[in-house]
Amino acid sequence: MPPAADQDPSQQLLPGNSAIRTTCSALELGPRKKPGVTDPLVHHGRHFGRTVHAFCNIRTLINNGILRLGELADQPDESFSAEERREHKIFLALLQSVVGLEERLLTGSEEETGFIAELLRRGASGARGDDTKSLKGAILEWITPKGESLNPPLARNMKLDRGFHHECTGALLCPTNLDWSDPETKERLRSGEQLVTGDQWPIFLYAGCNFDPEEPWNGLLRNRLLIYAFKHVFTSPSSVDKEPKATRSGNARIHGMRCVTAGSIAYIATQVRFALCSSPVFSRTDMITDSERFFSSILELLEDPREAQEVHDLYIWWNRQVFPSYSSAQRIVTKDSALAKIQEKRRRVLTTSSIC
Repeated sequence: MPPAADQDPSQQLLPGNSAIRTTCSALELGPRKKPGVTDPLVHHGRHFGRTVHAFCNIRTLINNGILRLGELADQPDESFSAEERREHKIFLALLQSVVGLEERLLTGSEEETGFIAELLRRGASGARGDDTKSLKGAILEWITPKGESLNPPLARNMKLDRGFHHECTGALLCPTNLDWSDPETKERLRSGEQLVTGDQWPIFLYAGCNFDPEEPWNGLLRNRLLIYAFKHVFTSPSSVDKEPKATRSGNARIHGMRCVTAGSIAYIATQVRFALCSSPVFSRTDMITDSERFFSSILELLEDPREAQEVHDLYIWWNRQVFPSYSSAQRIVTKDSALAKIQEKRRRVLTTSSIC
């Protein structure tokens, strides 16, 4: 039977079978898959979600931001609520992170604005998903004592036995206002009778898991798990062990990130908390993990001007941990060094010149 008019002559039916046979040999390497091209806005969206705000509605953020720059530009800041001012600050951070974005948003059509917002949203969502998947297994290595194993063991790809169901993860997730060593408390947490909200911070946020109710800032957000996770996400997984093996630049270097941000610390804390819990799917609206509220509560503290001194000290500590080249103060030249001699001579020359 001759082939149908719309059938590729290079294809024909096998005798007695409806399967299609092509002329390509199964013993030859097929055509090379063309690499996909990702819009740069997706990459910017990934970094924005990790360093500025992980859960904001980017489309609404952009629409409201355009109004503030356009129709509402003449209104004083005092006419907006604290929440609206905070939202606009996030919008300005977005504009600063993408060269030319402001012009595109102000001159583009509504359709283009929606397209830009979707690309940024896709990037932020993709980064969150990638980090969630990556940290799920890595966190087990960090909470397991060296030379020992967890008892009972925890699977890298399953989370049902984590959270308050396991002694180790339960101790780390226990809120600072509760006592994990109390059998009754432990049972209420495991059964779900004791609900833990996002603003009830877990003990793992504190250095050494030690919380002082009289000095609640002591050790806050200085736990080693947070540093490990930050390096894993922003530098490279191999940098956690101080043995860089990555062949590509880390996320921080790609985006020129030289210091931590409030958003990046809150983001990492949220990711670590989720990695320890038993919930299998990351959802910002999940009332069990309450991740969005947890993230927002940390971000609000770090952006509170009344906590400026403590936050400043925290940033210095973080930057020294994750950015080795960071220096919070001007480096003092060693006395009697060659550089000191050169600078001293330069000062004398300039002084003599100014007198003349």
